[in-house]
Amino acid sequence: MKFIDEATIDVRAGDGGNGCVSFRREKYIPMGGPDGGDGGDGGSVYLEADSSINTLVDFRHSRKFLAERGEGGKGNNCTGKSGADLVIKVPVGTLVHAEETGEEIGDLVRGGQRLLVAKGGFHGLGNARFKSSTNRSPRQSKPGTPGEKRLLQLELKLLADVGLLGMPNAGKSTLISVVSSARPRIADYPFTTLYPNLGVVELKGHRSFVMADIPGVIKGAAQGAGLGLQFLKHLARTHLLLHLVDMGPLGDPVNDVVTIIEELQDFSADLAGRERWLVLNKMDLIPEDEQEQHCREVIAALDWQGPVFRISSLSRQGTTELVNAVMDYLGKHRLEATDAVDP
Repeated sequence: MKFIDEATIDVRAGDGGNGCVSFRREKYIPMGGPDGGDGGDGGSVYLEADSSINTLVDFRHSRKFLAERGEGGKGNNCTGKSGADLVIKVPVGTLVHAEETGEEIGDLVRGGQRLLVAKGGFHGLGNARFKSSTNRSPRQSKPGTPGEKRLLQLELKLLADVGLLGMPNAGKSTLISVVSSARPRIADYPFTTLYPNLGVVELKGHRSFVMADIPGVIKGAAQGAGLGLQFLKHLARTHLLLHLVDMGPLGDPVNDVVTIIEELQDFSADLAGRERWLVLNKMDLIPEDEQEQHCREVIAALDWQGPVFRISSLSRQGTTELVNAVMDYLGKHRLEATDAVDP
């Protein structure tokens, strides 16, 4: 399935049904009076987050959505039937903006969460509503009001605890395939990952976290080079970034790290300031007696002050220690967030 993370849709709520003009007509009952009923309310349009959907591809061709209008009122004081609400399913993590103004309407971050995006029209009034002591035979009614119409911009930002960051072919896809059940495309050439992948990392004690792998970042990504800006935004919701670096003979780890940092700063100051750990990957490609010296040189050249992990995604060297450290960090982060909310 093609990964689509942006879509524009046209939603229209149903119009309210018109009120009815009617008079009671029964044998032996003279001057029966007005009995025109009200119309029904128009149906509203809702967006609902569905955890079984992970892309906006369904909106690539279906872009117009119309809720039912309310039925008109009838005689004998019968009220028209209200139009049914329309519920549109979207992926969890969908951000909704008004296309015309750019105003943020809502952010659907939990499965089952609903957002009203277009309210149905109000029902019209029948002539029975206008009866009074001075107007016993009203012939006026009120039409229903139009339903709201909106052009919406949908933007999907994946919900993940941890994001993998790195140059193409740094080993991100291999790592997520080793530590989770995700099965991304893996090959020995750059840009094998063309869209984000999510994987659930499960540890002992029923502990788990979600990891996101996005396409590799290259120089100029923040300005649109490569797959660039299109997928960097999917790291915006993560609590922790794992910065993978190719330590193999053909890699240039120092330059790669500097390039990624510059792109993050150009793209988002908030993302650049996010907690980030350095993960030196492909250690199995370095002779064992040279590994320590090579790692020290890279760390010194970068003046790296944060956590550093040495792994080989392919041979699974150091991956257990890495995911355990990530789980401990996330557990502490979640606990602090809970404490901040509790009185």
